[in-house]
Amino acid sequence: MRSTPSRDWVDFRRDDETGIESVNAHFCGHAYDPHDHDELLVGITQQGLQRFNCRRALHTSSPGRAILIEPGAVHDGHAPDAEGFTYAMLYLPQSWVAEMMQRRGLGDVANIQGAFRHTLTDDAALASAILQAWFAVHHREGRLARDQSLDQLVTLLSRHLESRPPANLADAQQQMLLIRDYLHDFMAQDIGLDELARLSSMNRFKLTRQFKQAFGQSPHAYLVRLRLRSARQLLAQGLTPVQVAAQVGFADQSHLGRWFQRAYRITPATYQRQCTNVLYPA
Repeated sequence: MRSTPSRDWVDFRRDDETGIESVNAHFCGHAYDPHDHDELLVGITQQGLQRFNCRRALHTSSPGRAILIEPGAVHDGHAPDAEGFTYAMLYLPQSWVAEMMQRRGLGDVANIQGAFRHTLTDDAALASAILQAWFAVHHREGRLARDQSLDQLVTLLSRHLESRPPANLADAQQQMLLIRDYLHDFMAQDIGLDELARLSSMNRFKLTRQFKQAFGQSPHAYLVRLRLRSARQLLAQGLTPVQVAAQVGFADQSHLGRWFQRAYRITPATYQRQCTNVLYPA
């Protein structure tokens, strides 16, 4: 029996000067598994219905709606209708957004001490600004067009951010932050659950339950997302997939490739070809 060709496609690009990545994609059915990003994601649904889980709620975006996802927010994606959906998205680095907002006196969002008020918005001015900035970046319309459209985007985007004042954390929350930091520090090592349990002074079952409550995912799922985010950064810097797999803690290149494709629907080599000037054979 002949298999049906996939109608899905993904086009990734990267602006080296700002570090902003832009993506244009179309998916039918399942789009991607739960994952997160270090960047702020701002995008537009261009065609069809785009459905995804984010911040423990199910969202459905229709053409013209703006999508706002803060760093660390786990999300997935699928098309509820047969024709699928098409979207355009910008990945804005936290450091870049913080610098742009500070220049304009719009507040400090370094390390994202804030969150978007809404994951979906019908703000027509913001949607237009996102699309203009996306066109300027994705189609390389020149630095002046890029800079002016991004300035307008940051100004409008600031109205949708709300600050989260630092809270007094309970002991259990402090322990979970300790575990999270440990995963970041030793990401490339083969970390076991017993090791984390000893570090937190609680049994492994209680640890897993409290970690899920704190971060919305298990320690292993969090570690995989962390490795994938780091892998994208290293691939964009020009390291080969073999080198990247070793540096972030995947068993080998194929292990990296399987997880990378589940999260982003492209291979590490394809991502690198589209986002950098590195020539890497398929």
